[in-house]
Amino acid sequence: MAGQTVTRAQLSEAVYQEVGLSRNESAQLVETVLNEIAEALARGEMVKVSSFGSFAVRKKGRRIGRNPKTGKEVPINPRRVLVFRASHVLKDQINGTLSKADSGTSIA
Repeated sequence: MAGQTVTRAQLSEAVYQEVGLSRNESAQLVETVLNEIAEALARGEMVKVSSFGSFAVRKKGRRIGRNPKTGKEVPINPRRVLVFRASHVLKDQINGTLSKADSGTSIA
């Protein structure tokens, strides 16, 4: 299921069209929001966006993996990974069980 990628430029254009800020102000707003989300996650905080979902950083411990080509065991170092959990509203919207009038939001 290949789809298009939504870019920062497209998000900025959507803000420009919907909110009426200038293109530069729209681009700056998108950058500020994305930077704030990234900085909060880097600090280990959870980020919740109402009716969209939540982002969190999870710690994965050290473990032993296996090279699929050789079968040799390889240590995998501890790391932090980003996880996203979609809200029920977003899941319903994706699955088409919510009408646009029910969601209260529109996606451009």
